[in-house]
Amino acid sequence: MSLGAWFELIASGLITGAVYALVGLGLNLQYGLMRILNIAHGEFLMVGAFLTWMAHSALGLSPLLMVPISFAVLMAVGVVVHRLTFRRLARTSPSVDIFEARGLMVAFGLMFLVQNFAQSVWGADLRGYDYMTDPVRLGGEGGAQFAGNKLLLLGLSLLFSVGLIVLLKQTLLGKGVRALMQSPTGAQLVGIDTERLHPLMFGVGLGLSGVAGCLLSMAYTITPSMGEPYTVTALIVITLGGFGSMGGALAGGLALGVIEAVGMHFTNPSLKSLLSYAVFIGVLLWKPNGLFNKKT
Repeated sequence: MSLGAWFELIASGLITGAVYALVGLGLNLQYGLMRILNIAHGEFLMVGAFLTWMAHSALGLSPLLMVPISFAVLMAVGVVVHRLTFRRLARTSPSVDIFEARGLMVAFGLMFLVQNFAQSVWGADLRGYDYMTDPVRLGGEGGAQFAGNKLLLLGLSLLFSVGLIVLLKQTLLGKGVRALMQSPTGAQLVGIDTERLHPLMFGVGLGLSGVAGCLLSMAYTITPSMGEPYTVTALIVITLGGFGSMGGALAGGLALGVIEAVGMHFTNPSLKSLLSYAVFIGVLLWKPNGLFNKKT
């Protein structure tokens, strides 16, 4: 392979991996902070994708305008969902282990509820629209060529991912979140208000999934069943990076995207899931705490 072909292959993997990282960060925030393994996470990504498709197709709104709108709508939904379900579970569960088990069952219910709601509203057909599909050449003559919407997807996914990490590292709110991740009891003893912080951060996690869905709708067809594979991928990403590690989730998502791209190029594209699970199992056996076990 030529150097240009390698560049195009790795760049394609980074585009996919950036979305993986964005989805994984949202799920990692929920689990690392609140021990909520939200199996329905990908279904809210699907809702963000359909909201963007509907706004663009029916109202003529730009998908770029829908990025902050999707984040705000899904964040509000997340706050409401947390207050109606997970907060009550937290109050009635005698231990963290029981809360995790009950929360997992509630998340399964949410997954089927949201998926069936989407099918009843938008149907089961594939949907899509054309947006920034003109090719953009990188590297001059003989360089790699990508559709503009995919480069936009890469840039905005990285922007939101890095923005969340900077927020957690540099702001007072972020320090409170990291303190709760490291020691929930100690954080409460110094006055951190979990009653406000938990639903807010759960909402931010769903907001990031809404942004990912919005970005995906610009470049790919969407369907009500698209969310579940992204939930599984997010679980792989946060396991690779380490539960609670935001930087690990970003690195894990990008690495998984590149591994999939290279692996599919030299093997069979139908083996994409097999490659992901092989990496997942290998890391669990080699380094069970993930590649980055420090909570960052």
